[in-house]
Amino acid sequence: MTQQQTRIADLSALELLRLFRGGELSPVEAARACLARIERHNPAVNAYCLIDPDTTLAAARDAEQRYRRGEPLGLVDGVPTAIKDVFYTRGWRNLKGSRTVDSEQPWDTDAPAVAALRRHGFVPLGKTTTPEFGWKGVTDSPLCGPTNNPWDPSKTAGGSSGGSGAAVMLGMGPLSLGTDAGGSIRIPAGFCGCVGHKPTHGRVPMWPPSPFAPLAHPGPMTRTVEDAALLMNVISEPDPRDSTLPDNRTDFLAVLGEGVRGLRIAYSPDFGYVRVDREIHDSVAAAAALFQELGAVVEHVDPGFTDPLESFGRLFYGGAANALRDLDEAKRALMDPGLISVAKEASRLSMLDYLAAMNERAALIERMSLFHTEYDLLLSPSLPIPAFDANREVPAGWPHERWPTWTPFTYPFNMTGQPACSVPCGFTRDGLPIGLQLVGARHRDDLVLRAAHAYQQANPLHHRRPPLLQE
Repeated sequence: MTQQQTRIADLSALELLRLFRGGELSPVEAARACLARIERHNPAVNAYCLIDPDTTLAAARDAEQRYRRGEPLGLVDGVPTAIKDVFYTRGWRNLKGSRTVDSEQPWDTDAPAVAALRRHGFVPLGKTTTPEFGWKGVTDSPLCGPTNNPWDPSKTAGGSSGGSGAAVMLGMGPLSLGTDAGGSIRIPAGFCGCVGHKPTHGRVPMWPPSPFAPLAHPGPMTRTVEDAALLMNVISEPDPRDSTLPDNRTDFLAVLGEGVRGLRIAYSPDFGYVRVDREIHDSVAAAAALFQELGAVVEHVDPGFTDPLESFGRLFYGGAANALRDLDEAKRALMDPGLISVAKEASRLSMLDYLAAMNERAALIERMSLFHTEYDLLLSPSLPIPAFDANREVPAGWPHERWPTWTPFTYPFNMTGQPACSVPCGFTRDGLPIGLQLVGARHRDDLVLRAAHAYQQANPLHHRRPPLLQE
């Protein structure tokens, strides 16, 4: 990469847009810089499973012409953007990390989020890696192999949007789409040190329906909260294929500067039942103290629910079993053995088991709705542990077999459908990122992003770059 390309690849989406509008930079130059960064560093992390420079550069040239005419198409015209390989994207295969998907079928449809991006002139960079069907909290699959952490490639990037998290942290695109059904945006955001926002359920249209509905949420992954708000403005536009038809009247960028003074914030370092790594505990405690310095009223209080792990597992793995129900044994033999195992176990659940889990979900929604009549936000760690060795579902020596046992801060809010954002708040002694999670009441994505932005402005860790970029 040239020095100029390095500088361009490190710019945020909003910085790129300012330069495009001022005629100081071309979308083609931005696309070439991101493609050069991908060529240089993707082999070390495996963030992308599909790269198509011809399509990328053609879209960038179209955007360049629009800017020359003074007719930009939309909010992200010319901005290079990565797409997780679970979103239908016209012209590109959507394999979902699986060898069971027919790659030769017509690929002529955009998912709602991609369609919105296309209406706003984005430049598609490629598809990012995911575990098979997005089923776990790390990113590896029989089709694509493991995705590694940009801060230490021997560690996991997290998942299931691990490719998107690694990509944005290495400047392989300032914007990326992820999905989150149990933490799949916030886990890689925490492990990779980027911003990941899980919107209120239904705020961002999703089609086709996820196998993990009603737990699944599409959302943005970026280096800055400002870029996440920008991407939310685009992808939260309604789409008739999603029956939730979200209300998108909020301009998420416009509210970012309102700060946190006077907000009532509950700080819970462990929810009352989670064992948290000491470095993570201390970093999140410092973040809570900073919110108080910024004028918020911060209280040390737990949300008051017991761990909903069993009910989450019934809902999540029940979705996995349903996704695999029509696959024959030959196709199952091609798949991730862990996915086959959880789907087989979930297939034994009764309808009453599933309904009992839905009842607990309803009780949890009620509990958190009442909690947020007293507190505007809930602060917690994004994860209780730092990133561990790649190509593993759980850390070495972990007492449990399955991934949700080390993600206790994320999946409760997939059950409630609340907005939750992970923003970097520190680093371990080994140089691995630590994430802070901010949770708000349903439909208060604006408040969550506003608080995350205030924190990031006061503790701007997004300027710190992985050592891999120095090699």
